Amino acid sequence: MAKVFLRIACAAAFAFSAAVAQDGPGAAEFAQKALPALPVEKSYTFQKVLSERVEPLRRDPAARPAATEIAIPPQGWSLVIRSDSGPLLRHAAVEFRERIADGMQVNLKLEAPGTLDGWAAMNRSVVAGTRDQMPGCGQALKGPKDYQIQVEGERIAVCGFDERGAMYGLYNLEARFSLREAPFLSRTLDTTRHSLYRTRMTLSGLGWMNWPDRFLATLVRYGFDAIHDSIYRNPNNAPGVGPHWDKMKEHPPGAMAGLVRRAAKYGIGVYVPILWRYTPTPENEEGLRKLVRDIVTEFPDIRGYVLLTEGFYYERWFGAGGQGDQDLRKWLREWARAVAIVTEECRKINPAIEVLPWEYNVDFRPHQAENKRYGTAQLPRDSIPLLTFENGKAFELDGERGWLKDYAINQVGPAEVTQAQIAEARKLGFRGVYTKADTFASWQYGTFPYLPFPYQWYERYKALEKWGVDGVLESWSYGFKPNFVAELRAWYSWSDAPPLDDLLRAIARRDFGAGNEDAVLSAWKYFSNAIRLVPDTGPNWGTNNAVASPFFLTQPEPRMMTVNHSWSDPALWARTTWVNPYWPYVPSRLILWPDFTNKVNAAERYVRPFSLPVFSKYLGLAADEMEKGLRHYRKAALAAPAAKRQNAYRETLLAEQLQRMMRSEQALLEFEDLRFRLRQNTTSKTAALDRLEAILREEIERTEASFETARRDSRLGYEWEQDYIYTPATIHEKLLLLKRTLAEDLPALRNGAQ
Repeated sequence: MAKVFLRIACAAAFAFSAAVAQDGPGAAEFAQKALPALPVEKSYTFQKVLSERVEPLRRDPAARPAATEIAIPPQGWSLVIRSDSGPLLRHAAVEFRERIADGMQVNLKLEAPGTLDGWAAMNRSVVAGTRDQMPGCGQALKGPKDYQIQVEGERIAVCGFDERGAMYGLYNLEARFSLREAPFLSRTLDTTRHSLYRTRMTLSGLGWMNWPDRFLATLVRYGFDAIHDSIYRNPNNAPGVGPHWDKMKEHPPGAMAGLVRRAAKYGIGVYVPILWRYTPTPENEEGLRKLVRDIVTEFPDIRGYVLLTEGFYYERWFGAGGQGDQDLRKWLREWARAVAIVTEECRKINPAIEVLPWEYNVDFRPHQAENKRYGTAQLPRDSIPLLTFENGKAFELDGERGWLKDYAINQVGPAEVTQAQIAEARKLGFRGVYTKADTFASWQYGTFPYLPFPYQWYERYKALEKWGVDGVLESWSYGFKPNFVAELRAWYSWSDAPPLDDLLRAIARRDFGAGNEDAVLSAWKYFSNAIRLVPDTGPNWGTNNAVASPFFLTQPEPRMMTVNHSWSDPALWARTTWVNPYWPYVPSRLILWPDFTNKVNAAERYVRPFSLPVFSKYLGLAADEMEKGLRHYRKAALAAPAAKRQNAYRETLLAEQLQRMMRSEQALLEFEDLRFRLRQNTTSKTAALDRLEAILREEIERTEASFETARRDSRLGYEWEQDYIYTPATIHEKLLLLKRTLAEDLPALRNGAQ
């Protein structure tokens, strides 16, 4: 079966392929060469890989140092740290030494003298320490995580403001070697780098509470210093509240304490939620105080607590904009009182603990700016507001106005409400302002490990810096997986980063080979233009499951038990199980389910507040821009040296899958609109059926290609809230449905049998 799919996928005439052949390889030509060269991966392969090893450094055996560069030889140099260095720097030194040996074939002798006072005379050495340990070095360093790297003759000095700074300096050396693909540095390198953020936090990209040591070691190399864990569950397993907690797993005994301890080895702090339903009664307040005391006492080394309104709220939970007749200002005042209780109890035990109130679920549309500002003003000044950066940002397409409904990157941000909140927090003198801002992946295409839109991501990095954000939560349930955009982000989380095009050119050369840089940068520019055109920003099927979402022409037979004629309420049963019995492979909100009573056009309902023609137009324009970039990407991947080719093929297939998401979403919306109008007798039957047939044939070709791509990249389709949203098996089921619809349902409609 797989060989049949491969043959069909390679031969398929994808949209635009023939038209652009003169400008670069089309999808069919690329598939013929790329697919046979890539191994098929079982589901969860990426988890095994990331659990067992840190991403290897890139080494080009043919690389030779320029006259302006210093080269560390395979033997004869030392790595020097002071003998009384703390566990963080000692651990980082061991990790650095092992990585350089494995990746760069450089064997550094580890030395630990009692003093580094003579560091300036330590030749043929990498000397790493703090500014207090290295007199005269690092005098411009200002705060934690800052570091200076200085090359002088045959000595490389890595001086941190503190041990974390020294650690990040060592790992920046690794990054420089990886970009150069050799242990070479400029002879005149002297950089002082200030950390732009107090905290950079992420979630696991492997699964809930899934933080193996090698994954933690990878995180810190991408500049993270914190993780957010125990999502929707109290860290001590105490009962919680909210729309998710009763579905969450419990922590195994000792798992949370073990995670805090293991993360500390890498300089990574742990943030966790506190879940509570607050009602202003003495009993409820004392219960909250006791919960906080119990948690903080049991886990004294947890760095901070995230009070997210999906599990920490006043009286009742509601989704954004779903407050009904609830007085939002009263709700915000009472919620802030609960935040104050948590803050008071934390500070009694440890004043350094950070309490991060996050009112995500309070309506974030632009007209709510004053309510959001008001809510921020109610919070205790010893807390640190955690604001959602882009959600609610207004944008306009052809005169139609919309706003970001969920985490997205088509708009840079901050949203109008967030601008008001940041200004209020600064005016009132809070301990800082943190924000949830995606920086390499997003729920807009949340089934991808990262989104290759570097120029658009860079605009967000600049916006975060401009608005003076102190800390960032940089992912949600799609989490972190190593990728070049996250690498870019790490560079721009400190000052004195290289110019954007210089850095991107170095990444392109390393990943696609010398001579391909211009093509790759052109592709990234087109991709970045494409995402700016994407209108879909919701949390549902279009940008997450489009390549695997079924096309229903008629109501199908159920694929699991139904309760249509039982004593159960079918609508209630569907809500509580999240499952549609006619397509039970994903939560029901991740498919476009038609209204088979034909009273509501499901396509029009999905695209609101935009009209269907405008929404579809911009999806098509985005896909067209992706194709322009893919011409360059495919060409670069096919020209890549043999050692880089597999990785280049995978990167290109990932971008093609993104484009297929756009095309499949556009196709399904048109398909459902035509199905509805056909049943309403508001369109020509012959013309509608002809167009439905054409859409099905085009989608079959796309689905065959999506199947083959998903088989070769186990990262695709995965995010840990739902596990796999799609797998090759579910794409296969979609393909069978498409073919059956084309062969049976459509002819029956033509013949008037349905």
